[in-house]
Amino acid sequence: MKILLRGLYALAFLIVYQTQLSAEYLYKDEIIFNPKFTEEVELLGKELHDKTGIALRLLMLKELPNGENIVEYEKSVLAKFTEPTIIMTFSELNGQVDILANDKSLYKYFDKKDVLSPVASKVQAFLMAVMYAKSWDDFKEIMTHSNGTILPLLGSKTKKYEILGKYSASMFNGYLDVAQQIAKHKGVTLEHGFNETNQDTLFIVKLVFYGFIIYATIMYIRRRIYKMRHKNE
Repeated sequence: MKILLRGLYALAFLIVYQTQLSAEYLYKDEIIFNPKFTEEVELLGKELHDKTGIALRLLMLKELPNGENIVEYEKSVLAKFTEPTIIMTFSELNGQVDILANDKSLYKYFDKKDVLSPVASKVQAFLMAVMYAKSWDDFKEIMTHSNGTILPLLGSKTKKYEILGKYSASMFNGYLDVAQQIAKHKGVTLEHGFNETNQDTLFIVKLVFYGFIIYATIMYIRRRIYKMRHKNE
């Protein structure tokens, strides 16, 4: 009986230890529950922390608690850490993504607006600026931040059974982007995290977007020509 109890205690200890271990950089996961996703975030987060002293933590929430503002929620989480910490938060039902640091000096290591930009390239940014900019300042702002690594993937259309894959790909893509920017500023190289699949997915999103823009432009020109030819009819 004692042996059985010892075995149960040991099992319980291992479960708790494994949970704590997996929750270090994937600080909260209420959506994905994929061991591979957890492993990739943990490996990259640990390497970044070991080499730079900065903890980059990812929160995957189903919904913000009690209708709380995402920034206020992030501040409450950051209050638990004394070391330099950056948290990246995704809330599925609220449809929100944000990045917050517990020290303003950390923002010099990465471009938050660039990471959270809805556009993924200079060409896409130019097209968006031409269509939506209301002033020269708006135009410059859109053109300045044109390397979004989360929202272009997150906003792509997917089938229902592919949604979790989209969430994990987009958030890991952003996590990797921030980690690489920090590493570059710190003068270190990260061995973990580079995934050609993420880059290929982002390329496909860009390709689909450009195809849509080209198609819309062609249809617009055709309508204009049709109206010009038939304006006197």
